[in-house]
Amino acid sequence: MTREERLKQLKTLIEESTEPLSGEYLSNIFNVSRQAIVQDIAILRNRGFQVVSTPQGYFLPKDSKVYRRIIAVKHSPEDITTELMTIISLGGKVIDVIVEHPIYGEIRGNINVATRDDVVKFVTLMQSTGQNPLLSLSQGFHLHTIEADSERNLDEIEKALKNKGFLVM
Repeated sequence: MTREERLKQLKTLIEESTEPLSGEYLSNIFNVSRQAIVQDIAILRNRGFQVVSTPQGYFLPKDSKVYRRIIAVKHSPEDITTELMTIISLGGKVIDVIVEHPIYGEIRGNINVATRDDVVKFVTLMQSTGQNPLLSLSQGFHLHTIEADSERNLDEIEKALKNKGFLVM
């Protein structure tokens, strides 16, 4: 199989999947290394496909009307679960976390949580690996890109985060 054939099949697999596909899973299907899959994903992105990478795997966002907003929040690492659960309980999806680093500038990490299960998996992964969250680089201050089905949902999310003392105005 040529690389072009693999890219075409890879794109089709990701487009048709209802859940993220891991690099390991894809490398087994195509009998190539995970690094080859990473390179293939980079090629697909360069060709304009908006492949999203998460700890769970790769996916293409579905075409639907969503509203996005970047919000500024500040809290301790212990409040991560509360923050994420608040957002998803009101119909939001947390796309990423962004911090401003004095040396490196903007640092962005993909989160992609939309369900309670996603939040539990994310927090468990962070705890089990012993990694510090990005907010620890900025005294708790960070940004999130969030999505929802309506501006009203986004407003409700901001109001709830403000009530919890997380939202930075």
